[in-house]
Amino acid sequence: MQIEIAAKALKELGHVTRLAIYRQVVKAGRQGIPVGEIQERLDIPGSTLSHHISSLASANLIEQRREGRTLFCVAKYEHLTGVIDFLQDECCVDEKC
Repeated sequence: MQIEIAAKALKELGHVTRLAIYRQVVKAGRQGIPVGEIQERLDIPGSTLSHHISSLASANLIEQRREGRTLFCVAKYEHLTGVIDFLQDECCVDEKC
């Protein structure tokens, strides 16, 4: 993973509200969570929630899908794993044994 991509993801997750939203999405699993349910759980105004979801989507952390009138947010677990792997990739390589 390129450092710019990891930095973008970490930047978006560095905001308290976005991190709270992302945690709800990750907890929901691969089926995702309706946007309305996120709004209800976190008590966030719709326009604010939409802004934060857009930021998470632009960082490739979530994707959205529509089922009828319901919009779901789904975590892109492979990207999350990539960011975590990027952080751990060179763990302790400079340590003297």
